[in-house]
Amino acid sequence: MEPKLTTLCYIIRDGKYLMLHRVKKEKDLNKDKWIGVGGHFEYGESPDECLLREVKEETGLTLLDYKARGIVTFVYGENIVEYMHLFTSDRFEGEMIECDEGELTWVPISEVCNLPIWEGDKVFFGLLEENREFFSLKLVYSSDDKLLKAEVH
Repeated sequence: MEPKLTTLCYIIRDGKYLMLHRVKKEKDLNKDKWIGVGGHFEYGESPDECLLREVKEETGLTLLDYKARGIVTFVYGENIVEYMHLFTSDRFEGEMIECDEGELTWVPISEVCNLPIWEGDKVFFGLLEENREFFSLKLVYSSDDKLLKAEVH
C-alpha cells in the first residue's frame, strides 16, 4: 500500500491549541479523537502548500507565519503508513468557519493530553513543549489503537 503524505498543524493563541474533535465522518481513523488541523497532500503540492490549503479549508484561517517542527512516521496495523509533516503557528488572520470534519475548539495546552488523543501524540506534544528543533518521530500502532513503539530521532 502507498504511504500517505499529510500535514498536521497546531495553531496557538493565548496558551491554547486549536483542536479538532473528529466527530462528523463515519469512516475516520481519527473518529472521536482530538487532533490538530491538516490533511492529505494533493498532487504536486509541497508540505507548505498543503498546510496552507488544509488550514484554510478546515478553519477559514490564513496562516501568516508557521514553523515546521518535525516529521512523524505513523504506522497503523498492517495497512497504513503515513508521513505527517508537523507544524505550529501563532500568527494567523481571518474568521473561523464550521469544519465539516468535526468541532473546532481552543483547548489550553496544559489540558490537551487529558483529551481522547492518540497515545503517541503525547510524545510529540512533549517535544513541542521542550521547543525541540526539527525532529523525526516514528509511532507504531496495532490495529486496535495500541501504541507499540515510539522512537525519536
